[in-house]
Parts: sequence; C-alpha cells; structure tokens
Amino acid sequence: MHEAYQILGQARGGRWLVTCDHASNHVPDWVAGGDLGIGAEDMGRHIAWDVGAWGLACELGRLLDSPVIGSRFSRLVIDPNRGEDDPTLLMKLYDGTIIPANRHAGAEELERRLERLYRPYHAALAGLAEGRVIVAVHSFTPCLKGRAPRPWQVGVLYSHLDDRFSRPLIARLRAEGDLCVGDNEPYSGHLPGDAIDRHALRHGRQNTLIEVRNDLIASEAGQTHWAARLAPVLEEVLAGLGG
Repeated sequence: MHEAYQILGQARGGRWLVTCDHASNHVPDWVAGGDLGIGAEDMGRHIAWDVGAWGLACELGRLLDSPVIGSRFSRLVIDPNRGEDDPTLLMKLYDGTIIPANRHAGAEELERRLERLYRPYHAALAGLAEGRVIVAVHSFTPCLKGRAPRPWQVGVLYSHLDDRFSRPLIARLRAEGDLCVGDNEPYSGHLPGDAIDRHALRHGRQNTLIEVRNDLIASEAGQTHWAARLAPVLEEVLAGLGG
C-alpha cells in the first residue's frame, strides 16, 4: 500500500469513482516526527480530516460496485483538495487552532510533502478517473467556532462551470422531504485547482461533491445508513441524465 493513498475495489465495473480527499488524520513519521504540535482532540476534529467520510465512501463504493480512493495523510500535513499554488495548501491556522509544525514550514518542506504525498495521490486518482463519474465524499462540522450552527444534513457542491449532475441531485434529495439540503453549502464548490477541478472539470467528466454533516456519519451505523440512502439516488440521477 502506498503511503499517500489507498484504493478499494479497483477492478469493480461500475460507472463511478468515489473519492475521499480527507480520509485520514495520519501524520507520517517523517513530518515533524509524526506530531504537528497539536493535541489529540484537535487531531480528531474536522480540521485534521473529514470525520466519517472514508467509511461512507467505502460503503458507497461497494453499493455502486465502483472503485474508491482515499488519502492516507491528514489535510494538515498537506491538503490534496487544494491547488499546488493555493496559500492554504499548508494550513498554519485552522478554525482557531495554530498548527506549530506548519508555522515555519518553508518551500523545501512544502516540496517534500508534495512529492511524497500530494502528487502520488493525484497520480493514482488520475489513473482511475478515465470514463467515470466522479463523486467526491466529504463531511463538515455542525458548527465552526464562534459561528452559527449549520442547518444542513447534506450539502451538494459544484462549480458553475459544470452543474449538470449536481443540480438534479439537489432536486432529487430535496424531494425526499425530510432533508435540509445545501446548494453549494456550507461553502462554494468552485475552487480552482482542487481535486474536482483537476480530475473532472478539465476533462469534461460528470461530477459532484457530497458533504454530509459529520455527526451523522461518525459511527459505522451512520455511514451505512447514508450510503444506502445516497447510492440509489445517485444511480437514479445518472440514469435520468442518460448515463
């Protein structure tokens, strides 16, 4: 297994590729001795990874009979859902927490993390993406520090450059009747250089990004429930688009 990524079901024949950019909160030993200088509580929060997203992605891939790829490093080590020139690629402050190991990290350290983690992850993702519909799985915290609670259970994010899959998905999820569904909430889905931009938009591949509130998928039962709810909806939307 590569230190930068993990792949499940590579030989599956489904139309989809399920991705999880923030699947892990692991810090490799060669990065600051495996300790970014923040406590275990912070490393367990959304600032270090997308809580529950990997389990949801794995179950979703199984139900869709499609491959799944996820990172094996914390987003605080380097964020694979940012472009290489993005100033937040190495976060120094996130939701009220200073990241000591990143505070003085220079160009040489950034390049080391790019070469060992970021670029291999994207190379592996690119190798799986051809001919597939990309579904990026993320999770979000119910409330950022000092901010209002977020009302959505699930959000669908997309770029204005390609909303052909996401808008019908939002409509279909809202038709369920019992969900508060975010339309490009809790934040916009357009970020130049991010994973969807890199692997979907630039290649004309159908895509969407699904954010589930992390308290709903913190447990295996929650992950299983949401995968079972999302999988048939995704298949229905794709069929409606002639996929």
